[in-house]
Amino acid sequence: MYSLTTSHSFDAAHFLYGYEGKCSNIHGHRWKVVLEVCTEELSEDAQTRGMYVDFSDLKSDLKEKVNELDHCLIIETGSLKPKTMEALGEEGFRILQFDFRPTAENMAKYFFEQMKGCGYQVKQVTVYETPSNAATYSE
Repeated sequence: MYSLTTSHSFDAAHFLYGYEGKCSNIHGHRWKVVLEVCTEELSEDAQTRGMYVDFSDLKSDLKEKVNELDHCLIIETGSLKPKTMEALGEEGFRILQFDFRPTAENMAKYFFEQMKGCGYQVKQVTVYETPSNAATYSE
């Protein structure tokens, strides 16, 4: 089995709705997403012979997915009052709503599914919220 690993980072804020503790307040992270893809066979095509995928393509695809969340507020749908959403929208803030609580664990699964949707055989995704705290998702 061959494995390739690449990573990309983004800056975003979030909070944990319904959580009792500091993380219930809006705070930011320098999130780091580490993607590991795998294959049993390498390409025989002229350009990519001996590769699973060109690293530049893999990095570009991950960067595209990660950059969608860069410099925004990531929230769980329904976690802010409609008036709050309206006010933030009027101020021009970019808010991304997900149907899950934006924990490192759920973000790892989110990026796993995003990259799988790009056609990669994803082995695992690790999401770092801080340099020393990470969550990994694999199937």
